[in-house]
Amino acid sequence: MSRPSLLRSTLSFSGGTFVSRILGLVREQVFSAVFGVSAATDAFWVAFRIPNFMRRLFAEGSFSTAFVPALSEMKEKGSHEDLRLMIARVSGTLGAVLLVITGLGVFFAPQVTTLFALGSVDEPAKFALTSDLLRITFPFLLFISLTAMAGAVLNTFHRFALPALTPVIMNLCMIAAALWWAPHFAVPVTSMAWAILIAGILQLLVQLPVLARLGLLSWPRWGWAAPEVRKVMKLMVPTLFGSSVAQVNLLFDTLIATFLVTGSQSWLAQSDRLLEFPLGMFGVALGTVILPSLSRHHVNTDHVGFSKALDWGLRSTLLISVPAMLGLVLLAEPLIATLLQRGAFTAHDSHMAALSLSALSFGLPAFALVKVLAPAFFARQDTRTPVRAGVSAMIANMGLNALFLALLFALWHRPEDLDHGWLQGLSKVPGLHMALALASALASYLNLAMLWRALRRDQVYDPQPGWRRFILRLVLACAVMLMVLAAGRWLWTDWSVGIWLRVLRLALLVGAGGGAYVAAMFAMGFRIKDLRGV
Repeated sequence: MSRPSLLRSTLSFSGGTFVSRILGLVREQVFSAVFGVSAATDAFWVAFRIPNFMRRLFAEGSFSTAFVPALSEMKEKGSHEDLRLMIARVSGTLGAVLLVITGLGVFFAPQVTTLFALGSVDEPAKFALTSDLLRITFPFLLFISLTAMAGAVLNTFHRFALPALTPVIMNLCMIAAALWWAPHFAVPVTSMAWAILIAGILQLLVQLPVLARLGLLSWPRWGWAAPEVRKVMKLMVPTLFGSSVAQVNLLFDTLIATFLVTGSQSWLAQSDRLLEFPLGMFGVALGTVILPSLSRHHVNTDHVGFSKALDWGLRSTLLISVPAMLGLVLLAEPLIATLLQRGAFTAHDSHMAALSLSALSFGLPAFALVKVLAPAFFARQDTRTPVRAGVSAMIANMGLNALFLALLFALWHRPEDLDHGWLQGLSKVPGLHMALALASALASYLNLAMLWRALRRDQVYDPQPGWRRFILRLVLACAVMLMVLAAGRWLWTDWSVGIWLRVLRLALLVGAGGGAYVAAMFAMGFRIKDLRGV
């Protein structure tokens, strides 16, 4: 069977992701308009982030990065029956372990809430609501992790569209919950927790027919002692922090944000969701597509093919992430005001969310490049290097959190905010959540730098010709785009106008900036064929 090019595979994945992200934006608009920003929404975001963090850690993080290379090796060297048996054993073992974790999470929900939302302990109503919501959302971990495993299998067989489209189900469930189910609950935001659980079940079910058509669907089996399961676990355990450092940092941010002014959790969550649009469209897409390719080249000892695939991934990521970063930093407030500012979501909320979005967007190129560089190590079954880089970045993020919180608090606080001590003072100064976003962005560049240094040290990647010309084009095209966007921001400073005028202005800004960037790239000789990949 012929393999599609990396560009074609990426477009397939990105197409599905695009539909999902568009519905995700609609979901955020509906959520913001219906629920606004309050203690209840903060409680919901904490209850959602905890299982979502574990999902990304176990399923999309360490598990996928360990499972895909082992699966690719079995696919290249073993029989179809061996592959089917491996999938059955891994799914059975993963499912059993997650079932135990899920049971513990539900039973000990108050203790888990205390661990990750320490700042809510002194607010009994908010703490109780967070615990109740967590009991509903925690089982989502089991179903979505098995969904991620099924998606990894499909990706290995170059079926990228369905796994990318699957999150559409969650967005539809949450939109329906906000619009129609919420009024039937004593605490309306509880409907969103039930929507998440239902979506997790449905997302798993839609993957199963495709697995059956590939002849890979069978009853899960317990296989802890099986060699292939042991191999996946051996590769997985060291990557628990390394492959998901951004998620670990996000959870630390969640903990710290419980001590900040009410609304900080919601503003951070909305910034993170908006950043996931370009990151999921291109960063995650490229990382997902390139891992099976790099694994195949490594198994076949094709050093040239490995370098070409990685080189393609790096250039494609920079081509998109750098202008996206600049655009998000400049257009953060217009973007949030246009997309979210209606109903219960106020102009103040727009300004607060824009602070964290602009700060977090600064790290977009690093977030995306790590998604591409990390698979270069995982494909070679080197899990230690990403672990060291990830843990170093995580420690740096904690230090930067404290540093930037102290700096912003010193700049923005009023004398009376310190009447009851600095810890209470943190909960009275709006905007401090920006410090957490900025720390995450800077820590991601440390992670990237350490991975790049190790990659060059190991001599497994040979940069292809033309990098200087590529960087020059990128810098000049971004400079042209910046001038266009800066002119637009100077022309339109007030974004409290009517919604349709906001939409028109934002569309003109994005169109003019994006058009200027693309036109400048093509004027300097860039062509689509340069991205076809291998």
